[in-house]
Amino acid sequence: MPKLVKLYIKNVAIGFGIAGVFVATLLWFNVMNLWHLVASSDSGLLAVLLLWVMNGIVFAGVQFGYAVMSLASNERPPRGGMPVTPDLQKELIPVRVPAEQSRQHLRRR
Repeated sequence: MPKLVKLYIKNVAIGFGIAGVFVATLLWFNVMNLWHLVASSDSGLLAVLLLWVMNGIVFAGVQFGYAVMSLASNERPPRGGMPVTPDLQKELIPVRVPAEQSRQHLRRR
């Protein structure tokens, strides 16, 4: 299996684990009377499952994004561009360029 797929599966599992802890914490502390709503409803288990899955999708995406962003290394200096030195700033002079098109197309019709 490619390394990227292994990385993805691992981080999705971590994200869903974090989502499980998050949902359990919401229920344990009875945030917004959520435990009572879940316990007194006949479809409470479905609500908890959906809450876990939807939060799992979000946390898995964030976890995988963090993992991919942290793969970058700063061993090489930035490439491209030209540093602006004081000598170069003296050479940069703004130039006025006349517009060729008339302004009639800007009027309301």
